[in-house]
Amino acid sequence: MKASKTSKQWMREHVNDPYVQRAQKEGYRSRAAYKLLEIDEHDHLIKPGMVVVDLGATPGGWCQVVAGKLGEKGRIIALDLLPLHPLPRVEFIQGDFREDGVLKQLEEMLDGQQIGLVISDMAPNMSGIDSADQARAMHLAELALEFATQHLKPGGAFLVKVFQGVGFEDYLKLMRSNFVKVVTRKPKASRDRSSEQYLLGIEKK
Repeated sequence: MKASKTSKQWMREHVNDPYVQRAQKEGYRSRAAYKLLEIDEHDHLIKPGMVVVDLGATPGGWCQVVAGKLGEKGRIIALDLLPLHPLPRVEFIQGDFREDGVLKQLEEMLDGQQIGLVISDMAPNMSGIDSADQARAMHLAELALEFATQHLKPGGAFLVKVFQGVGFEDYLKLMRSNFVKVVTRKPKASRDRSSEQYLLGIEKK
């Protein structure tokens, strides 16, 4: 099957992307690692010894960043529908975190430990139909927020990828009702043409 003009353009842009090249050089699995590195440098989210849950973790770039900052006593538990090639010190559950069985598995792994940080870089498979893609993206963000509010310890933090568009303002209000402070972040590694940004909820009420 012949590659489309759009896919060829994407591949050319991807190969020449400085963050892609840097990730390959520095051993990160995805360019997304630099988004989390920049946000953490600014907001100091990841603290040694804490328990972190990474939703939508594959291919593992964010896991690598977190694992490198947690120290020996910290834990990171990653969830994704897709398989994750094993990473040192990363505990992985493959499945849909919306399912009771997956949540039960996570709770058993935690064994009473409280989560200090939930991170979500999830995005749907894009169809090219803006309204449908935005609705799916906001649905994932809502599910991640629901998980975070149910499982974060008081004072915990939540970082989530969102897209500007329908539902964004309502989602922002919902986050503000659950966290003492909510800030917006657009890291340099996030492509300029992308409407993605990150919302950070600080100190769960």
